[in-house]
Amino acid sequence: MIPVSKPHITEEDISAVTGVLRGGFVSGDAPIVAEFERDFSTAVNRTHGVAVSNGSVALDLAIHALNLTSDDEVIIPSFTIASCLFAVLRSRARPVFADVESTTWNLSVESFQSVITPRTRALIAVQSYGLPIDMQPIEQLCKEQSITIIEDAAEAHNVTYNGKVCGSFGLASTFSFYANKAITCGEGGMIVTDDEQLANRLRQLRNLSFLTPPGPRFVHEETGWNSRLSALQAALGKSQLLRMNAVTAEKRRIGLAYHQILGSHPLVQMQPTATSYSENMYWVVGLVLDQRLDARRVALRLREQGVDSRPFFHPLHRQPVLARFQLSKQSPLPVSERLGAHGLYLPSYIGITKNEILHCAQALISILESDLGAHPARS
Repeated sequence: MIPVSKPHITEEDISAVTGVLRGGFVSGDAPIVAEFERDFSTAVNRTHGVAVSNGSVALDLAIHALNLTSDDEVIIPSFTIASCLFAVLRSRARPVFADVESTTWNLSVESFQSVITPRTRALIAVQSYGLPIDMQPIEQLCKEQSITIIEDAAEAHNVTYNGKVCGSFGLASTFSFYANKAITCGEGGMIVTDDEQLANRLRQLRNLSFLTPPGPRFVHEETGWNSRLSALQAALGKSQLLRMNAVTAEKRRIGLAYHQILGSHPLVQMQPTATSYSENMYWVVGLVLDQRLDARRVALRLREQGVDSRPFFHPLHRQPVLARFQLSKQSPLPVSERLGAHGLYLPSYIGITKNEILHCAQALISILESDLGAHPARS
């Protein structure tokens, strides 16, 4: 089976982790955690980095620090991971969903603008699948309406928008270092910001909200998280950061190889290889199938030919959990719904061979054309 993803671990990574073990530093208080925070925040042109246990917690802390109330609204693109929704629900604010563009699968400026109300306090700006949002009009709208931007750059390591690196937009940006990310710690995440006061509060929140010294240690003025990143994870992340440029170049090469085979097929839609403001880094190689095709059935048939795949996100505005919060009645968002029903992505891990890419692409073509004919019209 050709897997969708697998971590790329080098001997240098292993040496970095074993070096920390030999030094006896394993907890989140180890010096290497601060070193990783410094190096990573520098790489994304931020002043402060706050390492945490995963990308979902990074969103939780960033949203919590906004001090939202039940009268506040936070806009989220419906096509994204549920972590964004859960962070808003836990903050007591009301999530409001916007649709995404049909070409880039990123937040639609028009849809975003249409759901802004006087109660809108924040936007979670999600950079999807290695291609960024067109941030300039989004930033302008947020400035005009006094809306705080929290950027979710978990899928956009080393991606740039008009030369500005993702992770440097808004009040704060969050990253994930899950096993399938361009930089991995196995688990792990990071919040980056230029706001020193916010960074200090986030560090306090991730550590059970212990009071800052010289305050008494086991006295707490607010609830917090135990969400520190360990020294072992920081050592791995710090090592992987050193080859960030090589990793993203290889991911782009893999994505372009798939695009050359599948990009013009009438039964497949892919993200563009580039836009006027960015090149696609291809965190994953995503495909939207013709609407007459069942993506789940295609995925099962791919497995029969030794090719793993993953479905796209189920739209957030159609999540059953919303009923528990009296939020079940949501307006249709057709692009997010189409992506959720007909999208999947193919193997694209570092180390995949040209022959494996060819096999994956040809297996997909064979399945699609056997279902709808060799030369169908795009619906």
